[in-house]
Amino acid sequence: MRRILAMMASMALAACSHVDPAARLAEAKAAFAAEDYDHARIAVLAALEVQGDNREMLLLLARAELALGDGEGAARTLARLSDGGMHGSDWNELSAQAALLRGQSDAMARLLGADQGPVAWRLRGEAAQAAGDMVAARADFQRGTAAGADFRLAWDYGRMLIDADDIDGADRALAVMRQAGPDRLDTLMTAGLIAERRGQMDRAMQAYAGAANRYATRPEPLLAMADLADRYGDLAHAAGYAAQAAARAPDVPAVVSMTVRIADEQGQWDKVRALMAPHEAALDLHGPDALAYADALRHLGRTEAARAIAQQALSLSPQNPKIRLLLAQCDIDLGDGAGALRTIRPLADSVLAGKPELDLAIRAATLARDGALAGYVARRNAPQLATINAASMAAMAAMARRDWAAALTLWRTIPGAEGDAEVQKLMALTASRLGQGDAAIGYADRALALDSTNPDMLHMAGVVRLNAGRDPETSRSLLHQALERDPTNHLFRADYARAGG
Repeated sequence: MRRILAMMASMALAACSHVDPAARLAEAKAAFAAEDYDHARIAVLAALEVQGDNREMLLLLARAELALGDGEGAARTLARLSDGGMHGSDWNELSAQAALLRGQSDAMARLLGADQGPVAWRLRGEAAQAAGDMVAARADFQRGTAAGADFRLAWDYGRMLIDADDIDGADRALAVMRQAGPDRLDTLMTAGLIAERRGQMDRAMQAYAGAANRYATRPEPLLAMADLADRYGDLAHAAGYAAQAAARAPDVPAVVSMTVRIADEQGQWDKVRALMAPHEAALDLHGPDALAYADALRHLGRTEAARAIAQQALSLSPQNPKIRLLLAQCDIDLGDGAGALRTIRPLADSVLAGKPELDLAIRAATLARDGALAGYVARRNAPQLATINAASMAAMAAMARRDWAAALTLWRTIPGAEGDAEVQKLMALTASRLGQGDAAIGYADRALALDSTNPDMLHMAGVVRLNAGRDPETSRSLLHQALERDPTNHLFRADYARAGG
């Protein structure tokens, strides 16, 4: 036994002797600079097998682990650094970040103490965000910005401003990012996202393509390109970008979600089921993956299972039209015409209803022998249906490129717009963007009167008042009611925070 153990020790030493720690450290540094943090972690761990107490290597490992979101690993590495004599502000900041990743905000606060630097304020802001206190997070980010330039702070604050649709503010945060790291991945991705929000889709695609070329191991730019191409109807290119992202990082959840989305749109039901079935017990019913999975199950003949998922999803997001369409289709497949009609009616009764909504309503009413059938058939066959659908699509396109005046004009041309909550909500948004506060409030209040429990209508009635600087108490109350009904909505949360909630 002793001889075997001696041989194993000798083999381990021989293996270590073949590792060039300087070369692996250089490799790790290069990978870290390229923002390939997993590669950096693997390379520096190999170097540490030979020089386990090397402070430079340990510090690089800790930074890589933090970049990967591994708070536990970073805490262990930082403990080794502390044992080796490292202390001071850098160690405190890194340890505070590790504590935050581990959900230990009190420990983070103790480590930061009275530090008034931008990194400390950034971490406090991130902790406030994690706790859902967006007002405190915004204040912390603002204090950090006043304290000095910090790349990660500008990125965090910029994302918050984008969520709040403060694109000019986000542009100012991007300027700080460009000063600190003009070619960093987050700089390029933020530039693309801001371009998207401004309706500059070609510029957004250029930013993402530049990031994809520069960071050859990262899937995020390709996912953004796939999303943009898909949203603008270019499914072939979207599928290509998604496949490239999967080649880079097949197991990353966002990559799997994009693969599922594209496969669903291409009708590759077996592929969707194969990707999602292992995760069925943990489906996020607020997300698109669950809907794609239910759609695949329906097409594969498992309609009862599909309906069960769709019913749960609709109970959480009753304003989601895609869920309604799927659930109505499931009900029809199972012979439940009355149930299908109840589900599809809010969409089919809207003046914005197109052929898919009306066709499902006709099938449901026929199956249920409901008297509403004649009205749906008349609307489906009316010559003005194509005109209404074209006007609504043109209005949505105008909103996407932020041409608010054109959008408002187009919404006004739609017959019956004054009696439709969704159109009134969209008119409120466009009027608010144009600075027409009184008109926006009027449209939003009309939308709320038509659909008083819909969180989208509550949110719009609150946000147009907020934008116009009118009746802050009412605005805050409406936004709070919207958030109570849809607590996972990031936009609702950001606007409620902006209102001082």
